[in-house]
Amino acid sequence: MTAKDPSGPRVAALVGPYLCGKTALLESLLVQAGAIGRKGSSKDGYAIGDGTPEAKARQMGTEVNIASAEYLGEKWTFLDCPGSIELIQESINALMVADIAVVVCEPDISRILTVAPVLKFLDEHDIPHILFINKMDTAVSSIKETLEALQLLSERPLVLREIPIRGDGNVTGHVDLVSERAFEWTPGKPSELVEIPDSLQDRERAARTDMLESLADFDDKLLEDLLEDVIPSSEEIYQGLSRDLQQGFIVPVFFGSAEQDNGVRRVLKALRHEAPEAAASADRLGLDPGNETLVQVFKTIHAGHAGKLSFARIWRGEVKDGMTLNAERVSGLHRIMGQKHDKLSKAGAGEVVGLGRMEKVKTGATLSESGKLNGSNWPEARKPLFALAIHTEHRDDEVKLSGALAKLIDEDPSLSYEISQETGELLMWGQGEMHLLVTIDRLKNKYGLAVISERPQVPYKETIRKPVSQHARHKKQSGGHGEFGDVHLDIKPLPRGSGFEFNDTIAGGVVPKQYIPAVGNGVKEFMVRGPLGFPVVDISVTLTDGQFHAVDSSDMAFKKAAQQAMREGMPNCNPVLLEPIFQVKITLPNEFTSKIQRLVSGRRGQILGFDAKPGWNGWDEVSVQLPQSEMHDLIIELRSMTLGVGSFQWEFDHLQELSGRDADIVVSKRAEARAEH
Repeated sequence: MTAKDPSGPRVAALVGPYLCGKTALLESLLVQAGAIGRKGSSKDGYAIGDGTPEAKARQMGTEVNIASAEYLGEKWTFLDCPGSIELIQESINALMVADIAVVVCEPDISRILTVAPVLKFLDEHDIPHILFINKMDTAVSSIKETLEALQLLSERPLVLREIPIRGDGNVTGHVDLVSERAFEWTPGKPSELVEIPDSLQDRERAARTDMLESLADFDDKLLEDLLEDVIPSSEEIYQGLSRDLQQGFIVPVFFGSAEQDNGVRRVLKALRHEAPEAAASADRLGLDPGNETLVQVFKTIHAGHAGKLSFARIWRGEVKDGMTLNAERVSGLHRIMGQKHDKLSKAGAGEVVGLGRMEKVKTGATLSESGKLNGSNWPEARKPLFALAIHTEHRDDEVKLSGALAKLIDEDPSLSYEISQETGELLMWGQGEMHLLVTIDRLKNKYGLAVISERPQVPYKETIRKPVSQHARHKKQSGGHGEFGDVHLDIKPLPRGSGFEFNDTIAGGVVPKQYIPAVGNGVKEFMVRGPLGFPVVDISVTLTDGQFHAVDSSDMAFKKAAQQAMREGMPNCNPVLLEPIFQVKITLPNEFTSKIQRLVSGRRGQILGFDAKPGWNGWDEVSVQLPQSEMHDLIIELRSMTLGVGSFQWEFDHLQELSGRDADIVVSKRAEARAEH
């Protein structure tokens, strides 16, 4: 390969499912580039990545880790993304500012589906990417089987760049299909150049032909050469690979073992020669062209005494400490290396930096000196799928909780919280149980807030099945004025979803007009908790008759009379419990669709229909209705059933009667809870 002109600073995101070895790959890349002297590991707790208390406690990535390196005179930033599907928002934000993604997976076809969400996102956003099949020293499936399984998940053709050399049943090296050179692996050391084994000569030629034919689909000249049996030079092939990768036509595939440093240097060289530069990535995102400095924030952290830090990619121009972007002053400029932040005076296009104390800047924002440049189409935050009701262990800490949560949501837009209008609980929403447990740990580690979590209450309602006419008189004598109010109420059920109606048919002034609104207010106050213990809905109450006293009647007396009438009459209206029913659209690979019937029926749900998921080859959408009480851990069971890739969208649909033993249990628990308080 000819000498390469120096490139500007570039960014590669390392993505892939949990336990695929991304952090090990990051450490190996940094060692190969000379950025660190030795490899760390998550287990040992001294890796560049996974350095937060939450990550160390779980021995897994819980947020994007940023590391800088220089390789052969070129600057690189690596973004090591968490593997958990529940933390995919971190990966999405990082991928949006990357020039290229390295998708890490294992050679195990039973787990290949775990790569599907990442590959789909990369395809949808035209982000150039390569595949690195890791852990080849302990491969469960062959390269051929793994590649075939991966191709089913990718919209772009996968192009194998090397084939394995095997010895004693294990992969011991690789043959590069472009240079046609063979390398023997040595753990922890550079690979050794060897002769291509005779037994691999035929396979190497066949694999190389497959690679060239894939490239010829996008290169008319190469196609003509192949038809005329003209062998292209290695340099022409490298140029074609680089061009096709950058234009999103192909996905090159490499393999190795990050733990043993095998095949990693080859990946680093491919990144150096083939990854696009910052200007091309900015064009891909549709960012405003021009000469003005342009910066994009992809991650936010609140770092205690250091304040807010915005991690950003500089797309164009130069950023200096103290300059103003979007009307905010940059108070500190940092280069990031894991948990270590080194101060800078300035940084240029392509680099990733930390901007200090940009208090009003949000993740995804584009920054410029004028503050007028249009931003890219930043993806919306992931919709919530799982909630916990939370409160602090110590009542005095409650006032601090909302402020701490606001900062955590600033860091992670896929989190949210709300005060439930129906139950009064503080609900924290996220992408799954683990996501929220990590957040609870952060509340304690960063803000000293010990939080108790529990399953949220279901906002049951109640209504009635039959009408009743009820008379009630409130009469109270004491010193001075007494209290007198007398009402006749007709209580009737309304169709589902009608809400509440209050009317009167008073004639002849038997109840003076000024007291009629008080009757309505008394009814409304009673409806907050009906005879079953829940808010009452879908009823009509009509004031038909009554009496008053010229001296003792008052608004309060008539309100109390109305409440008494409701309290005495409602139990005779055949009250019934109502539970909320949600409309749910479940998406999953069609190989798991047959299991949906059991999942839905086991949760008292109903399947409404099946359809292919638009734009997702081999995926289905299943429309179902489920009671809200059965929704709490739906995402946990669905992910367990689908290797972690199934998901759903939901919305409230209607209220539905609940009777029998299930209703009795709900009412009994409600009564017990009231007795405790």
